[in-house]
Amino acid sequence: MKNTTIATFAKSIVKDYIPKEGPSFSLFRIEILSGLTVALALVPEAIAFAFVAGVAPLSGLYAAFIVGLITAIFGGRPGMISGATGALAVVMVSLVLDHGAQYLFATVVLMGILQILSGIFKLGKFIRIVPQPVMLGFVNGLAIVIGLSQINQFKTTNSYGESVWMSGDVLLYSYCFVVLTMIVIWVLPKFSKVFPATLVAILLTTGLVIGFDIPIPRVGDLASVAGGLPSFSIPMVPLNFETLIIIFPYAFILAAIGLIESLLTLNLVGEITNKRGGASQECLAQGIANTVTGFFGGMGGCAMIGQSMINVKSGGRTRIAGVAAALFLLIFILYTSSLIELIPIAALVGVMFMVVVGTFAWNSLKLLFVVPKSDALVIILVTVVTVLEDLAVAVIVGVIVSALVFAWKSASRITSFERPSVTESGAKVYEIEGPLFFSSTNSFLEIFKPSQDPDVVIIDFAKSRVIDQSALKAIEDIADRYSSLGKKVKLRHLTRDCHRLLSKTGQLMVDSDDDPEYAVAVDYDVKIGIFGK
Repeated sequence: MKNTTIATFAKSIVKDYIPKEGPSFSLFRIEILSGLTVALALVPEAIAFAFVAGVAPLSGLYAAFIVGLITAIFGGRPGMISGATGALAVVMVSLVLDHGAQYLFATVVLMGILQILSGIFKLGKFIRIVPQPVMLGFVNGLAIVIGLSQINQFKTTNSYGESVWMSGDVLLYSYCFVVLTMIVIWVLPKFSKVFPATLVAILLTTGLVIGFDIPIPRVGDLASVAGGLPSFSIPMVPLNFETLIIIFPYAFILAAIGLIESLLTLNLVGEITNKRGGASQECLAQGIANTVTGFFGGMGGCAMIGQSMINVKSGGRTRIAGVAAALFLLIFILYTSSLIELIPIAALVGVMFMVVVGTFAWNSLKLLFVVPKSDALVIILVTVVTVLEDLAVAVIVGVIVSALVFAWKSASRITSFERPSVTESGAKVYEIEGPLFFSSTNSFLEIFKPSQDPDVVIIDFAKSRVIDQSALKAIEDIADRYSSLGKKVKLRHLTRDCHRLLSKTGQLMVDSDDDPEYAVAVDYDVKIGIFGK
């Protein structure tokens, strides 16, 4: 008896916990230590993003725990880490400022529902239309954003409660420990891979700071990590249409940004781990995670490229690392907050700077001088927009520009070879080559010379492809031109779709045994409205 869909899904999830070579002590050690490393790096990020959004620090930590745990178990790619992110936090600011945190939690619930619907309708597959130059721009832009976000960690609070830049010995010591952390992460793997280099660097730096009582900011200076278990609570907002009008625009934007960042991170991790697929599954997991998070006072989240890179670089390849990271984060909140608060911010900044170095596609700088200028423009454009605006806008801009460039290039590929007909004496044959669609119709129309051509003209589309409504309209325009001069046009090698859709030139079709078969992107029901006179 065949497995059901649920059984197959469960089997695939279980398989992601244990690799093909089977379980081993070494595997669990690497995965759990990778999870611990990620959890340590998640703490200051979650707190910082909660401050950006204008909610309590625990709201960011709860989001990191719940979103991280659910997506680690059910997500589309083992090794990915999700949690509260800056890309979402900046969108939440105005909502929290104008309406309060409870409206944010309701928005997160609706955001999750929209993401679940995206997974049900398999909208995640559209991430395939994102071209490689856009991916490179996304990676580079996000690396720069991560790097710039760490600069704010060199600020401290003065006696008046104002945020000011560090100075003197505090700044010098912070710089030194950032550099020390980066050196350890870079050098240690060359000698030993028993423990993740990132974890060793954090522990070493923390030990030195505590041992020598060096006065630099620590995690506890940001906010207290201590708290209890998140409790279920329905967001305290009026359940009416007015509330929906307020939260829906935010929910839609958050859902879109969350899915775009998650699916691009999924592709990036997939390239590193040599795994593909899982886009719809990731949409469902993100949606379920955010829906649950909203009911437990979390600020919502999505995939985190920085923490995902830390996990993958530390050896995390299965779902164990993601689950471990979430559970360690909960342990920090419940039991070991006093110890976590002793970790110097400089150590975590050093970790994130190494993430920036590892994330930035340095080869893309060389590619800028090798690839076509249009691709280089897209890479730079997406990078800049990611830094100045946000990820969703950058990706949309990149895809649109790439599509326009493709359309422009394709327009110049429509050509024709002219020859006398071998089947009809005195007739002229135009053999069309290249795709015929909205961008190439003008070039197509310029090919023909109705006033100079003989009384019978054959247009052969064997080496062409009619793609859209504009192409069909162009074919009918050509027929009009020849018809007005009393000349006859015959069309060869068009699909049955074209036979049906060409309302005025259908009688000029020449049936052939080798007619192609493909669908034209046009609705037959509206053909008369488009082409009829």
